[in-house]
Amino acid sequence: MDEPQWLLWARELQAIAQTGLTFSKDNYDLDRYRRLRAIAVEMLAVGSNSSIEHIQGLFDQDLGYPTPKVDVRAAVFRDDRILMVREISDGRWTLPGGWADVNQSPRECVEREVREESGFEAHAVKLAAVYDRRLSNPSAHPYSIYKLFFICELIGGAASPSIETSAVEFFARDQLPELSLGRTSPIQVERMYEHRTDPERPTDFD
Repeated sequence: MDEPQWLLWARELQAIAQTGLTFSKDNYDLDRYRRLRAIAVEMLAVGSNSSIEHIQGLFDQDLGYPTPKVDVRAAVFRDDRILMVREISDGRWTLPGGWADVNQSPRECVEREVREESGFEAHAVKLAAVYDRRLSNPSAHPYSIYKLFFICELIGGAASPSIETSAVEFFARDQLPELSLGRTSPIQVERMYEHRTDPERPTDFD
């Protein structure tokens, strides 16, 4: 997926500024990096039609050397149907998942997301794919994000929406609902079916 050039520039400027603020000791350099960061925030706010305060708040949460954030997604199957949840934020459907949490392994994160968002219990059995969000999912995002997709085995539980989801359903391969494309794309769902059909298929990665 092609991202707008302004987003690539702003994201890189933000990363340079954050690196400088982390490692520089010179007060003059620190002032320059703060100004560089402010420019990046202004670019992102104008480009995304968001407030400067909102964008600044996102980056104020990040400390230290900038690295991509990690998003985990679970492909859970029942017979030939795949589990999806409907996001309250946009009313569209996605594979269960979200940000990886500190002090949890990738397996723990994706299994937790399934439980919290759908009510089902699942066990991760295979890392199927590692994607760079900017290459595979449309819609601009201020962060650089790696998306980890796991094939998961359904082991229990029952459908139960959460504070983030309004519905939980299993869908057939050829009857997918309207997807929340920034989270899950049709190509990614198709890849998960291919991995389920061929467990020896190598992990996909960008």
